[in-house]
This record gives sequence, structure tokens and C-alpha cells, in this order.
Amino acid sequence: MNSDELVELGQQLRVDSVRAAAAAGSGHPTSSMSAADLMAVLLANHLRYDFDQPDHPGNDRFVLSKGHASPLLYSAFKAAGAIDDDELLTFRKLGSRLEGHPTPQRLPWVETATGSLGQGMPIGVGIALAGKRLDHADYRVWVLCGDSELAEGSIWEAAEHAGYEHLDNLTVIVDVNRLGQRGATRHGHDLDAYARRFRAFDWHTIEIEGHDVDAVDRAYGEAISTTGQPTAIIARTLKGKGVKATEDREGLHGKPLKDADEAIEELGGVRDLRVRVHAPPATPAPRTAGRDGLDLPRWDKGEEVATRDAYGKALAALGAAHGDVVALDGEVGDSTRSEFFAKEHPERYFECYIAEQQMVATAVGMSRRGWVPYASTFAAFLTRAYDFVRMAAVSGSGLNLNGSHSGVSIGQDGPSQMGLEDLAMMRAIHDSTVLYPSDANQTAKLVAAMADLDGVRYLRTSRGESPVIYGPDEEFPVGGSKVLRASDGDRLTIVAAGVTLHEALRAADALHEEGIPVRVIDLYSVKPVDRDTLRRAAEETGCLLTVEDHREEGGLGDAVCDAFVDGRPTPRLVRLAVRTMPGSASPEEQLHAAGIDAESIAASARLLVEEAVVR
Repeated sequence: MNSDELVELGQQLRVDSVRAAAAAGSGHPTSSMSAADLMAVLLANHLRYDFDQPDHPGNDRFVLSKGHASPLLYSAFKAAGAIDDDELLTFRKLGSRLEGHPTPQRLPWVETATGSLGQGMPIGVGIALAGKRLDHADYRVWVLCGDSELAEGSIWEAAEHAGYEHLDNLTVIVDVNRLGQRGATRHGHDLDAYARRFRAFDWHTIEIEGHDVDAVDRAYGEAISTTGQPTAIIARTLKGKGVKATEDREGLHGKPLKDADEAIEELGGVRDLRVRVHAPPATPAPRTAGRDGLDLPRWDKGEEVATRDAYGKALAALGAAHGDVVALDGEVGDSTRSEFFAKEHPERYFECYIAEQQMVATAVGMSRRGWVPYASTFAAFLTRAYDFVRMAAVSGSGLNLNGSHSGVSIGQDGPSQMGLEDLAMMRAIHDSTVLYPSDANQTAKLVAAMADLDGVRYLRTSRGESPVIYGPDEEFPVGGSKVLRASDGDRLTIVAAGVTLHEALRAADALHEEGIPVRVIDLYSVKPVDRDTLRRAAEETGCLLTVEDHREEGGLGDAVCDAFVDGRPTPRLVRLAVRTMPGSASPEEQLHAAGIDAESIAASARLLVEEAVVR
């Protein structure tokens, strides 16, 4: 398109953004209006995309990081012929594909769910990294950011990572409209303040007037021709551009225009321009990642093996069998044992350094490109990236997460390193799977099973060695459990997983010698939970005792409670969990101090069956 046509297209995008928000009675038209010219030039002159084939391997990828400007995105979809005007005006209505913030669950042209600011750019980095190192394709990644979200630390994790990786297939467009939700942004219209920051991370920067379509066009061309560096286009814009009552005015964020008809008239009226978006290049179909026979590592019963070691070795074996598996780590690969994968498959291993938000975002981006990511760090440090995990579920991303060094059983490192909230966090994620293996063979089988599951999958592993209790041919279906001790005369049931399962077995043996038979269940699948086995145990033994190396809230005990939320009588249920703030001590001392070791379990069981012995 020529300059005049681009100006007209920009005005159409503004008008349609105003119309969509007016029809909904809510939305963010002023944030859309500031970026309309930036979007118009990209859509008409530079984006290579086949809307009929959103999975075309040559398609450029566009990420709207400022997801609240969804009216602009949907207006662009209309201009490209992907949706019609009737659908545009269903914006934010029940059953509409056009949600307040866009999601790929509804629209195939949306790369990732955005709206939690600071996420689109890190995920764009992940997509660009996949293009460079995995897909070996020449598609470009375009990310439209707002200036307010540049206050987020995740943006600068992404900026450093992209600069370090020389992602010259990535262009970030910053819509510097000066105004946030409640007033001016930190740097206002100081474009150089943003450019200096990007340059510090080895980006090529271009500062422009964002409503000068010719300047925007030249900037995009310069970004495409830049090699060896990602490009940040810093564009000065005006929020509410084109309407005198809204332009560069505070207090209008997230509100439809008061007089939409008058604003539309001021913008030149309704238009119906159609854009012929450039077709993607005739790119060969991406290579099909082979899936050969899986040869998982095997351990003999009685061996002492840490589940983190089993995780690393199983992941390496999975990588050999499944060419679509990739591994990421946050600079603790020697501890999580993802380094085993790195040594065998360096071309599919990604070191994200101590930037957990970027690690998860990279995994989300790679998942979007059809890869199967396994991202690992200490369970405690996944708290930093929790918003990215939450939004991954909103996107419907297939994501495998491993949290090692869980619980007080890590020992002397102290509470800052102990994952004590991770089960609760991951259980709360929509449609997540949460697994907590207790031995090496079980870990290996669950690592393999995760590759074919949907949604967010979390595997909790432990630092210390524990005895192998299952044979290498044992199966562990997700949603199942294992009954390891049982008799007709069981007085109660101990439910445990991971580290505490071994303590429970020792307690059960001690109680058996005292004439107190108890049942022991290995609840390795924390979500989904094995309701049938738990209900049967409750009916047959009358009491459940849960033991977990985790906080009381949201973990194993709550998972067991979920088996009894259908209105049936709830059994007597007692929980042993970490209720104090631990310090530094040996693993054995930690378990005892928390009241979750074999001695504590046995003492609680004696009280519960009224067989306590006075000593």
C-alpha cells in the first residue's frame, strides 16, 4: 500500500476499534488507537501470513503483548478478511471468539494468550529462538508492546536473552503512548530512555514518530535487513489518536468512547478496506521429529537413587527416542540433572540462566511451534514464573515442568531453597497434571508419560537418594496410585508420596510388629487423584492419615480431600505436613522436626487407633 492508503487503513482500524468497544460497552479503544498506524503498516506491507493456513511453516508470527488492545487486533483480522463485521461487533459478548484479551484457544491466528503484561515479548523470544535453532526457518517474529509493560522485569529478562542469542528474526515494536492506566508512565515520551535500555542488551534500536506511516514503513524495512541483533522500534504515539476528546488525555484507559458516533465521524466514518497480506514464502514443511523405540533407564530394587537423577537420565533417554523433545533449565542443570540431556542432545538444550520467567516463556513459545518442552529448576524458584505458568494454561500450552529440591528433606540449605508450596501452586492451574514419584523407576515412567499429556504437567523430584521399591517393568498410569501395604484387618490408611512414602513404609513396618496393621498408599498422581482407591481405603479402614513434605495448604492432604467432595460421608482425616519455618539441619533432622518422619507417623497412627503406648 502507498502512504495515503496506509493512512486510510490506520483510520479504519481506529474506527473499528471504537465500534467494537462501543458494541461491547467495554474495552480499550484508546490503547488500540495509538497503535493503529503501526499495525496498518505491518499488516499491509511487511507481515507474511496466510490466514487460511495459520500453521503454515513460513508464516511470520505476531504477538500482541499489550493484549488489552485486542480491538485493534480484531480490527486487523477484519481488514485481512479473517473475520467479518458482524463478528467484530460480538466483541466481549458471551460465546464470542473475540474475548477481552485474545487467546489461541478461540482464534487460530493468536500465538499466545496475553493480557498479563510483560508476557508477550518473552514468549516472542521463545518463538524466535525456536525459529533459529529448532525450525531453522526464516519466519520473523513481530511483537507489539505497550510502554507501561516495560516496567515489568520479565521484559528485561527477555531483552537480555534475545540480545545474547542474536535473534535478528525478532522485532519488538514499542507503542510509547505515554499514558498508563492511572496516569503517565515512568518515562513518558522519552524515547531514548527506552532505546538506551534496549541498546544495553545489544539490540538495534530505531526511534520514530509512530503516526508517520512512511517512517514506520522504513523502520520495518530496516528491522528486516538488520543482522546479528534483534530490533526494537520505539514509536512515539498518542493514546486515543484521531479524536480530540480522547487524544493524549488521562482517565480514559479501558473505557469505550463516550460518544462513539461522533468519534467515528471525526475519524472519517466507517470504511471497509481489505488488505491482501503478503503470502509466506514457500517454506518446506518442518521436519518431522522422529519417535523411535524408547529405552528408559532401569534400576534394580534396593538401589539407592535420587529421583532427580532418574529424571535427568529418563529425560535424556526420552530425547533420544523423541526428536521433538527439548529441555530448558535455569542455570541449575547440574542439580536438576537436566545436564544429562544437555550432554546427549546439546542442539535441543536451552540454558536460560537464572531467569525463570524467560525459561517458562521460552518453553511456551517452543510449545506453540510444536515442540515438547521440559523446563527444570528448583521447585521453590518456579514461584517466580508462576504467572507464566498460569497464562500457559490460558493459552492451552503443552508444557512440562520439573521442580527439584522439594521439601524440607533437602536438608542444610534452609527454607529459601525448599519447595514447600509447589504442589498447591500447580494443582491450582486449570487442567494441570501433578506427579510426585518416590523412586527411580517410577520417575522414569512418569517422565515418559508426560510427553503425551495435554496442558501443564508438573513433576516434583527430590534431592536425596531413596531406595528403589518398584521393578523397572511396573506401570504407573496417570491418575492412579499404588497400594503397597494392605490387609483385611487394616486399622487406618497412610497416604504419602515421594520422600514421605519411604517414611510411611518404615512406620507401617514398625506398627505391624506392634500388632497394628495399616494400609499404605503411594499417591504418586496428586492430580488427577485416584478417587476410587482412596474411597475404598476410607470405607475399609475408617481413617486416612496423609503425610507430605509440603505445606498443609493445597498439597497432598487437600488432593485426598477432593476424593470426597461428591456429597458422600467424609472419613476421618488427619494430616501431617510442614507447619513450622525450617532452618538448616540434616534431612533426617528436618523430617523429624516437621513431624513427617517414620517415628512421627507411627506415633500419630498409634493415637488414631487408640493404641498409644506409654513409654
